[in-house]
Order: sequence, then C-alpha cells, then structure tokens
Amino acid sequence: MKNRKLKNSELVRINPEEYKVSEKTPLIIILDNIRSLNNIGSVFRTSDAFLVKKIYLCGITAQPPHKDIHKTALGATESVDWEYAENTLDVISKLKEEDIYIASIEQAEDSINLNEFTVAKDKTYAIIFGNEVKGVQQKVVSASDAVIEIPQFGTKHSLNISVSVGVVVWDLFVKMK
Repeated sequence: MKNRKLKNSELVRINPEEYKVSEKTPLIIILDNIRSLNNIGSVFRTSDAFLVKKIYLCGITAQPPHKDIHKTALGATESVDWEYAENTLDVISKLKEEDIYIASIEQAEDSINLNEFTVAKDKTYAIIFGNEVKGVQQKVVSASDAVIEIPQFGTKHSLNISVSVGVVVWDLFVKMK
C-alpha cells in the first residue's frame, strides 16, 4: 500500500521520563494572560513536540491540572517543564539576568518579520504570546529585546494563539537545528 499511515505503535516515542532528561531546544515560552484552557493545552502539546525547555504561565493563564487543559495537552503537562508566575515582567527580569533573549510575538512598530529573524546557535530565547483579545501587554512588549511579527497577507491579521505558537516554534526550531 502506497503511503500507508503509521499506527501509533509504530511511532518512535519517548516516555515522559526520557523527555525530562533529553536535550531541550533552547526555547522558553511565556504565556501572558491566556484565557482559553484549550489554547494552553495546545501550547503544551506543541512544546512537547519540539522539546521546548520550559513554559511560564503568567497572570490569568490557568495551570495544570485542569480537565480542559488536559483534553488538548494529551499528557504533555507531564513532560514539559512549566512554572506559574503572577507577573510576566518578573519572569522577564529573571530571564534577562540569565542572559536569555526575550521576544514578544506581536504586531508593533519596528517589529522583525519572523522569516527575517535570525538566531545565534549558543543563545536561549524566550518568546511571549499574549491574550487572545488584547495581545501581549504593552509594558511586556516594551520590556522585550525584540518584537517578532508573523507576516500575514489576508484581511484579518489575526491568528489564534495556538496557531501562532506552532508557526513560531517550528520556525525557530528549524533555525536552531
């Protein structure tokens, strides 16, 4: 049979314990006031797929365990390292002290198109995604080292946060490898 779909049993998967000790992509995700539990779960699942180092859940962003996060995360909350912080700016300050490059994913003056953003091989990056309606808080955007924008060509200029995470994480993952 041509292009036979693989069965789940044929996929090479590591278990959560192996994930914990595997080499991670030097990428951290910061969720700034995400309201949708399904979006949060989706971010965990995408993070698991690309070996993201850590997720910070900030502000109103819900935390595991929660059935609606679990429904979309499919167990990724058990593999991906995460931490809750009330204030996104506190996380930024902490990460800057660790020499981590901070980039908000947003539409802003002087933003860098994602396809033009370059990464250094020896650097860790933290990328911030914002609220489904209001985006990344202005004070968080202002505290970032850069603003990365996903080029869009239609009428909406708006992507769901889980889609944005997928697009940006894949792009940076490829650039880092």
